[in-house]
Amino acid sequence: MSVTKSTEGAVAVKLDLMSPPESAKKLENKDSTFLDESPSESPGLKKTKGITVIQALIHLVKGNMGTGILGLSLAVKNAGILMGPLSLLVMGLIACHCMHILVRCAQRFCKRLNKPFMDYGDTVMHGLEASPSAWLQNHAHWGRHIVSFFLIVTQLGFCCVYIVFLADNLKQVVEAVNSTTNNCHSNETVILTPTMDSRLYMLSFLPLLVLLVFIRNLRILTIFSMLANISMLVSLVIITQYITQEIPDPSRLPLVASWKTYPLFFGTAIFSFESIGVVLPLENKMKNARHFPAILSLGMSIVTSLYISIATLGYLRFGDDIKASISLNLPNCWLYQSVKLLYIAGILCTYALQFYVPAEIIIPFAISQVSTRWALPLDLSIRLAMVCLTCLLAVLIPRLDLVISLVGSVSSSALALIIPPLLEVTTFYSEGMSPLTIFKDALISILGFVGFVVGTYQALDELLKSGDSPPFSNSTTFLR
Repeated sequence: MSVTKSTEGAVAVKLDLMSPPESAKKLENKDSTFLDESPSESPGLKKTKGITVIQALIHLVKGNMGTGILGLSLAVKNAGILMGPLSLLVMGLIACHCMHILVRCAQRFCKRLNKPFMDYGDTVMHGLEASPSAWLQNHAHWGRHIVSFFLIVTQLGFCCVYIVFLADNLKQVVEAVNSTTNNCHSNETVILTPTMDSRLYMLSFLPLLVLLVFIRNLRILTIFSMLANISMLVSLVIITQYITQEIPDPSRLPLVASWKTYPLFFGTAIFSFESIGVVLPLENKMKNARHFPAILSLGMSIVTSLYISIATLGYLRFGDDIKASISLNLPNCWLYQSVKLLYIAGILCTYALQFYVPAEIIIPFAISQVSTRWALPLDLSIRLAMVCLTCLLAVLIPRLDLVISLVGSVSSSALALIIPPLLEVTTFYSEGMSPLTIFKDALISILGFVGFVVGTYQALDELLKSGDSPPFSNSTTFLR
């Protein structure tokens, strides 16, 4: 399994979302090739006519599973042991509903315009063209640009989260290496050997990340995606079996946490659920698209159930000691240290996949402005600048929990909660909509906007308060 969004399915299908006109045909062909292959197929095998129901379900689930699930236990702490799971359930239902809205609007425009497929950006653009407002109709092309902007911010935000995650986990493994044993049941407190600052670990990953993002062939990235899926699946299974053991009395945990920390829960939760860009390309690749609404509901039900289960069990197991990533709470034995190493390998592979999306939005436009002679040097220069930017942002914001919350609040809320309900209004208003539906759409968008504003403010406020202090996720002691 791989990130929010961090799998070959999630990455490939997002390529259809917001590619510039100059490269639209190229990206469409790449996306088709990538999605039509199962993870076990080699790039040289013949493509299928479309993906099956099971394959679509797997792609959908994988598109939601990544580092976000490891941070949900801390999110539940910020909401409360009762409020957290209930809020995750509500957020999962709303996110699924917004995905259905997007699919329904895209289907409507496909019928109106006689098109076989429509991506997120096209759907928003045509939705603005269909609105009763002349001003929105005249500026409909900005709908595509807005979706493109938030997609770039989201994907680069994921990359920043990965860098912080890599540094935190590798730092803990290195500092505990001298005291790591084969005994996973001891309660002895381990004093870690101090090493360099986590920000130096981030910089140490930079050369490797640069080499990975210089891979421009999507078929080669398929191999990295498969490795990421395997390593992260194994890690998640091991983590789950550990947190279900020896759960203490839950009565010591607050049912509802302080309202001041709830915005941090919102940002982390919506970060985890942000895979709305996956749904339209998946529907397009299915052999029988009529089954997709049912697959979407089933897939999001599975994802929501997994989120609630792992988040709740993690908080119950570790209580107030829960860290920004649940992997940082694992015991100091080689079995669980290997989990961190597997996740590190998976995230490294996933970084290149997530990076591919903004790169294919920005780079084709840039190289279209220069001669063929300078195309390759400019391509590599932009990739280098972008990966350095993500590393710099991670160094400036080394708190894993706050990076996740900030990315979720800023960009994920717009793509997943704010835009789809407004799109439904602009698409179907001229055909007649009930006041209840309009009120529902307005309420979801307002809630998403409030979460965007308050979540962003709270995350930035926590960052300012933390100042130059070391990130708390790099704790110096833990139980063996």
